[in-house]
Amino acid sequence: MSEKEFDLIVFGATGFTGRLVAEHLLKRYTVGASLRWAMAGRDQAKLERVRHEIGGPEALPLLVANASDAAALEALVQRAKVIITTVGPYQLYGEPLVAACARTGADYVDLCGEPAWMAAMIAKYEAQAKASGARIVFSCGFDSIPFDCGVWFLQQEAQRRFGKPASRVRGRVRKMKGTFSGGTLASMLATLEAGRRDPNIVRTMTNPYALVSDPPSVRQPRGDAVVHDEGIGWSAPFVMAAINTKNVHRSNALRGCPYGRDFTYDEMQLMGEGAAGERRAKAAFNQSRTQMALLAFGPTRALLRRFALPKPGEGPSKEERESGSYDVLFVGDAGEGQTLRVGVKGEKDPGYGSTSMMLSEAALCLAATPRDETPGGIWTPAAAMGGALIARLQEKAGLTFGVEG
Repeated sequence: MSEKEFDLIVFGATGFTGRLVAEHLLKRYTVGASLRWAMAGRDQAKLERVRHEIGGPEALPLLVANASDAAALEALVQRAKVIITTVGPYQLYGEPLVAACARTGADYVDLCGEPAWMAAMIAKYEAQAKASGARIVFSCGFDSIPFDCGVWFLQQEAQRRFGKPASRVRGRVRKMKGTFSGGTLASMLATLEAGRRDPNIVRTMTNPYALVSDPPSVRQPRGDAVVHDEGIGWSAPFVMAAINTKNVHRSNALRGCPYGRDFTYDEMQLMGEGAAGERRAKAAFNQSRTQMALLAFGPTRALLRRFALPKPGEGPSKEERESGSYDVLFVGDAGEGQTLRVGVKGEKDPGYGSTSMMLSEAALCLAATPRDETPGGIWTPAAAMGGALIARLQEKAGLTFGVEG
């Protein structure tokens, strides 16, 4: 591949999350010296304003392209080693950029948590990406890096300790202070509306192997009820499990099933031990059922769009982002009484502060990943970058991965 003009282009830099990505890059890397990168979006004036507001130098290039202009996108992606895109919901705006990267061989990372769209893109563009050499990596934010890489980290440690993978892994969110992004809610609303038109989308959302071309026949835990795990506690359903479980299983499949073909995984929100934990779990379960019932109601979705979704460029304050955090427990069972506990913790709120750092560093890690290790195709974060990504996230993005017992 010939030398590119830029190492990285941030597409959607005038949106709230795109702006945070640009701020992280400015803080961590010297423009033009340690990193050649550019901000891109559809409006030159907005790009200039955001560059000024975040303290970017005039030497930071600004590139104009519209998400619906296929020719402009193809010209854009050919200028960089890797493209970051925060322009979602991806099922509404994402396909032209994926298509451009798949055609030209450009690497790509996004924040997508929309499994039905991802499944459609895999079916449509994976062969072309393999042929062109494009590495397309979905879900490089809070969904699904802490979960996908948390399971990867646990399985590497299980191999070292036990000489075999953990055939059963449970992910339990112990703490989450902060908010999901407005993009996550917008994507959820778009998926619900698409599901009403197409029953296949509903089947995709409920299938843990929806992103796997050759799924095993092992039945997976559903994670949609109140559950008590001995030595862990009471848990309730976790809203992001529908995307994270699919990415975990795709990571296993992409690398030839290092977790085993009999591997099972479920993901829930931990509510504590004893009677108090049980009460909290049941209350959270009832609340989630009520929320989903309301979201299924068209007028509710219309009200959310009007009053609850952040306007373009809006989001939580810096103080809110900085004070957020999260903590996820993974418990692996390798049989014969061999168990392993791993914790993954992140600084800043998950939906914005941590996500913008993870996305930035995933893009740079992908650019540094040799193509003989990760050739062209449509990847998950853990399968594409594995231990190198985990090391980079711990060094530069405020995450910690640690064995707890």
